[in-house]
Amino acid sequence: MKPLTDLLIVVRRTLAEVTQARWSELRFDAAGTATLALVVMAATALFMVAVRSIRNPRTRRAAVGVPALLSVIRRSPFSIVRHVPLLLFLIGFVFFAVALADPLTVFTREQVSYPGRRIALVVDGSNSMTQQFETSQLNANVKRAYFTAVASAERFMQLRTKGPYRDLIALIQFGNNAYVITPFTTDYDNVFLSLRLISDPVNWGQFGDGGTTILEGIAEAAKLFRAFDFADASGNLMVVFTDGIDEQLQLKGKTIDSVVATARQSAIPVYMIRTAFKRRFGDVREDRLWRPAIERTGGRFYPASDEDTILRAVDDINRLSAGRIDVREYTAQQPRFAGYALAAVALWLCAMTLKLGFRSFRTFP
Repeated sequence: MKPLTDLLIVVRRTLAEVTQARWSELRFDAAGTATLALVVMAATALFMVAVRSIRNPRTRRAAVGVPALLSVIRRSPFSIVRHVPLLLFLIGFVFFAVALADPLTVFTREQVSYPGRRIALVVDGSNSMTQQFETSQLNANVKRAYFTAVASAERFMQLRTKGPYRDLIALIQFGNNAYVITPFTTDYDNVFLSLRLISDPVNWGQFGDGGTTILEGIAEAAKLFRAFDFADASGNLMVVFTDGIDEQLQLKGKTIDSVVATARQSAIPVYMIRTAFKRRFGDVREDRLWRPAIERTGGRFYPASDEDTILRAVDDINRLSAGRIDVREYTAQQPRFAGYALAAVALWLCAMTLKLGFRSFRTFP
């Protein structure tokens, strides 16, 4: 079911690109090559017809005669439908010819929609994350909660990049204070590199902010959304990876409810994966405070006591984070052949289905 959903997303995105491109803005750099290819194809077809007529000179003499139809029999008004597959094929061939000419737009500024989200990954780097956490599937460098949290964030990134999404992703690390490691970007290689850098034991050992203020991480992520002017846009998402152990439930006089209310007002659902090994919901004192607060933002709270729970949580967040985002794009040279190729293939498949699947399109009515 998921491959079909991904295919439909790609098709919708391709059709949106075609409808937004004006014919007058297209430039055909490969028009000469396309014309030559079409001429060669037409010449080959004519040559094959000539060869078949030469090799089968007795075809007309071997024809079977049939009686003439009576003139009183009227021609069916639906007889024209037998030509529909040929008509679809010819229309598809026109789209194929346009795609073969490699249409592109020289310079465009457009507002486009993509499947995806603006996602802030918030990772707890405090000293309490040194607690043991056993994993086998997540490639954590050391069996500690911190490295498991970073590996979980990387697993989530892998799921997103394997899908049809065009997410804008940011990475934030926090202790008593929060630090933006990577601002919102579509350069996923850069985000992966940043995750691997902060997961290095030496680099984490030099992280000199060992306290825990989860509210600081959430507030910094919300501030980053505002800095990029995303606060009032749809498609925002925050994923927090922490052990949930936090004595600082106030931030500069603001309570947990007020900070979470800010995320809710900015339409930023918060998903928290609480990574505490063999500690179920309620075993960490702050669980009963964080669950209702997180759920009020429209997100979910996952008390992950083992690796399987983390993997299910990551899959669940990925599934719930389909969404769409609107972005303004500036492109110098943007290929536009995909939509025309897609239309050609769709028309040819339709013609083939009619021809092979229905007798009325293969015989005279």
